Amino acid sequence: MTTPALSVLDLVPVRTDQTTSDALAATRLLARLADELGFRRYWVAEHHNMPAVAATNPPVLIAMLAAATSRIRVGSGGVMLPNHEPLVVAEQFALLEAAHPGRIDLGIGRAPGTDPLTRYVLRGGASEAADDAVARFPQYVDDVRTLMEPDGVEVQLGSRRQALRSTPRAAGVPEVWLLGSSDYSARLAADRGLPYVFAHHFAGQGTAEALALYRSAYRPSEAHPEPRTFLTVNAAVAETVEEARRLALPQVQAMVALRTGGRLGPQRLVEEAEAQPVAPEHEGLAAAMLRRWVVDTPDRARERIAELAGQFGVDEVMVHPVVGAFAGTPADAAPAREATLHLLAG
Repeated sequence: MTTPALSVLDLVPVRTDQTTSDALAATRLLARLADELGFRRYWVAEHHNMPAVAATNPPVLIAMLAAATSRIRVGSGGVMLPNHEPLVVAEQFALLEAAHPGRIDLGIGRAPGTDPLTRYVLRGGASEAADDAVARFPQYVDDVRTLMEPDGVEVQLGSRRQALRSTPRAAGVPEVWLLGSSDYSARLAADRGLPYVFAHHFAGQGTAEALALYRSAYRPSEAHPEPRTFLTVNAAVAETVEEARRLALPQVQAMVALRTGGRLGPQRLVEEAEAQPVAPEHEGLAAAMLRRWVVDTPDRARERIAELAGQFGVDEVMVHPVVGAFAGTPADAAPAREATLHLLAG
C-alpha cells in the first residue's frame, strides 16, 4: 500500500479559552510543525462571522504563515471568489507569490462561506451583486488567472485601451486549484484544465462521483496535461481510540449544531463538550460523522488514510485536524492538534 503525501487544512479554530490572538499563535505553531515534519501544503479557509473560526481572510493568513515557514506550500482552501473582485484577488496572490516564490497555492471556491446576512454585507449591501458574482463565477476564475500572468491583459473601456496587470513584473504565478462540494466545480476544473479538490471532509458523500466526472471530462492544459486532485479528511489521532474520540467531540458537536440549526459558539474544551452531550435525536448524525472521519490510533489512522488514498486514486491527502483541547491547555497553543500531525507523520 502506497503512503500518500500529507498536507494540512486549517480553519484557525477559536476555543472558549482563547482570544483571536491566541488562536493565531496556535496556528502559527502548527504551520511551523507541519513544515518541519515534511507536510506538503498548509491551506487556510475563508469563513465569515463564525464564533469558532478566525480564518476570515486567507491572503492575510497566508502572508503570516508563509513568513513563519521555509519550505511548505501555503495556500487558500479556499478564497470564496464571489465575495471579492477578481483584480483584488489577483493582486493579493501575485504579491504573495512574489514574496514566497514557488510556495503559494490559490484555491478558489464558489460558496459564500457565511450566512446570507453577512454575505449581503460583504457585497456592500447589494444582494443582486452577490447573485451576479455567483452566476459569473467561471468568468471570475478566468479573470483571476489572466490577471496574474506576467503580461496581464489588454483592457478597453470606450476609446481607452491599456494594459492591466496584478503586479508590475511578475516572475511566476501561484498554482490555481478549484474547490467544490458538488459536481459544478468538477466540470469547470475539467473544462479549464485545472487541478480540483472535492470537499470530502465536509460533504462526506459524492466524492467518487465528482472525481470520476472530473477525470473523464478533463481537457489537458499546458500547465496541467493530466488531471490532478487530492483528498481532504477530518482527522483526530491519539494513542488510544478513546482519547481520539474525546478530542474529536467538540468538533462533532459544532458540526451537529451547524447542520441542525443549533447555536454556534467558540469551540468547547473537551470537558465542556462532555458535560453537554449531543441531544438524543442527533446522536445518529454525530455517529455518522465519526464513521466518515479518521478518529483512531496512529498506526490505524495511517492505514485508513492510505486506504482512502487508494480508494479515490490520489497520492496526497489533506488532513483537517479536528481535535479540541483539555482544560488547562496553554491558550496560545494547540498541543492535541500538534500531536495529530506528529502521530500521522510517524
